[in-house]
Amino acid sequence: MSDGIRGVISLRNIIFFVSVVQLVWLGWYFYTGSGGPQELVAHVLSITLILQILFMYKQDYLYKFLPPAVNNIIVLIYIGICIYAFGYFWQNFEQIAIYRQGSYTRQDFIVGLLMFLLVMELSRLAHPSLFWVNIILVVYTLYGYLSPFDFFWHPGTSFYRVVTSSTVELSTGIYGIYGQLALTLIAAFLLLAAAANGFGAQRAMINVMRRFAGRNRQMVPQTAVLGSLSVGMISGSGSANAIVVGSITIPLMKRYGVPGAFAGAVETAASMGGLIMPPMMGVGAFLMSEFLGVPYWDVVIRGFALAFVYYACIALAVYLLCVRLLPHDEVAAPRVALYDQLKTAVFFLSVVVLIFLLAGDGMGELLAALYTSGFMFFALMGLFLFFKYVLKDPLVEDETLFGNIRNSIETHADMTSYLTLLLATLGIMIGLFTVTGFINRMGAALLDLGSWNIVAMILMAYLFGWLVGAGLPPTATYIIGAVVIVRPLQELGINPWVAHFFVFLLSVWGEVSPPTSLTAAVSARIANASFMKTMWEALKICAPITLMTFAIFTRSDIVVNPGWLQVRDTLLVLIGTSGIAFAMFGRIHKRPSADIMLRCMIAMFSFVVLLHPDGSVALGAAAVALPVIVFGIWQHSKVVVPPTSVIEEEPERTPLGAKPATANLASEG
Repeated sequence: MSDGIRGVISLRNIIFFVSVVQLVWLGWYFYTGSGGPQELVAHVLSITLILQILFMYKQDYLYKFLPPAVNNIIVLIYIGICIYAFGYFWQNFEQIAIYRQGSYTRQDFIVGLLMFLLVMELSRLAHPSLFWVNIILVVYTLYGYLSPFDFFWHPGTSFYRVVTSSTVELSTGIYGIYGQLALTLIAAFLLLAAAANGFGAQRAMINVMRRFAGRNRQMVPQTAVLGSLSVGMISGSGSANAIVVGSITIPLMKRYGVPGAFAGAVETAASMGGLIMPPMMGVGAFLMSEFLGVPYWDVVIRGFALAFVYYACIALAVYLLCVRLLPHDEVAAPRVALYDQLKTAVFFLSVVVLIFLLAGDGMGELLAALYTSGFMFFALMGLFLFFKYVLKDPLVEDETLFGNIRNSIETHADMTSYLTLLLATLGIMIGLFTVTGFINRMGAALLDLGSWNIVAMILMAYLFGWLVGAGLPPTATYIIGAVVIVRPLQELGINPWVAHFFVFLLSVWGEVSPPTSLTAAVSARIANASFMKTMWEALKICAPITLMTFAIFTRSDIVVNPGWLQVRDTLLVLIGTSGIAFAMFGRIHKRPSADIMLRCMIAMFSFVVLLHPDGSVALGAAAVALPVIVFGIWQHSKVVVPPTSVIEEEPERTPLGAKPATANLASEG
């Protein structure tokens, strides 16, 4: 009897049970909206943190230097804090949220202190860079009056204020807007990724994209571009794309003679589009919707234009480089099982359904995501049952219906708990920025610079954002940029859409730029290549796209006015970035001097298309640049002499039914 109980009460089963509780609670909220987001996060945050603790413990002991028994006790203490906070907020939420604001009891403070310390410790384990930033901010909040620099001086505050502003005040900190967003809009859209992963739709889709890439060896790396574009629709993360797509495409590229560092760089560049690709554009897009007070669809429809430019330019850059790197010969086209083809069709049909519900039907984001994920889940489940029990397909003989359903539920719990901890940690950071008045001082400094020269202010804002992004994930970079940079830009007359997308694109660039890049690290590890070399190659591939960050100021209709004006500016930005990509990687003439002169001319016209403030001048430059770029692409394959052969690797064998790792699938989005 006791052995049977131990078999049921296992860590894996506890995770599944708590995951089901969270999913049912969130699903009911998505359907009804009962209680509002503030009450939801006050109750469900404790459940989410329990899940994050259990997932971290499942991977390894939280503290490897301590004995297993001590680790077990610590985990129980952490879970006990979450249960205690859950019960306290369940009984006292209305009192804390309404009647005791600004005058908290000792018990309120104790609960807040315990949750504050718990989130800080979990962030130390999961996000050490954010933890140390918050530690510095806590010290600065307490002792700002000791600063020798006037810009950073403030009168200081008490530790009591640090704790309450980060917890029980509910408007900031771990229970504030960022935690609420994680458990509402973001969690709803993560249902799509969970359903797809549970039944292996992502892996199937990559196999189909490999078929689309064609039989030419030089086109094999386009599998990474097409696969990342597809998975990026629901991942919202560069590192997630690198894990899911790169685990297939990087070995594939290496098999066909692509050097490891270049294969990792192609996947890094393509995976970064997961932060831009609608309908799940990464956490920054959901935050933008909240900051601007607009429906999420308004952000998505603008994101399609940026994603189109991004992936078209990345595909061009990869093609130009591969013509120089790989021989022009045919390779065997892979066979794609019917089951994989149908799962891919369900995936893309689900995206169409989501777009229709958001744009055509005008349905709210939470309901649209809930209905679409339900459609995807039941369609994939129907396919699975048909292929397993009717066709008896050997491709699914090792899978079970319960196993796939469980995988879906636990994938959603893993992604949601990870992102909730991330955003709760950022809530503490922004709350402390607010308490110290740093945001207002930095904004005033930018305004002073902008009153002298707006271009100088934009460059300074870019430098500030790059420095933040060099050490923090994209979500943190966007939030800090949105609260520090956007307001000064708006006060100088910059359209709010332009200001927010400037910060949004800046946060994406920060993820791939030195000295840190989680996406490049993942890709380099899969490729078994140098991290620095992989990141440097990815930087070169993405370099033309970085100009899009500045082009939205001059070609602003790409993010301001959806419609024909947006189409016009999107094409102009695409021509400009493609011209820069060709100038960097293409060859148009066999004689080096003539080739350099012609490519410099293409680059000059492309810069005019992107950055000249007069739209008529930009159109004229585009009319000259476009035919030259098209001719150059055609000429490139004739001028460049590719190698006649490459060293091919043996294909890696994948166990039947194996699935890529999905832990923290939306980790840094």
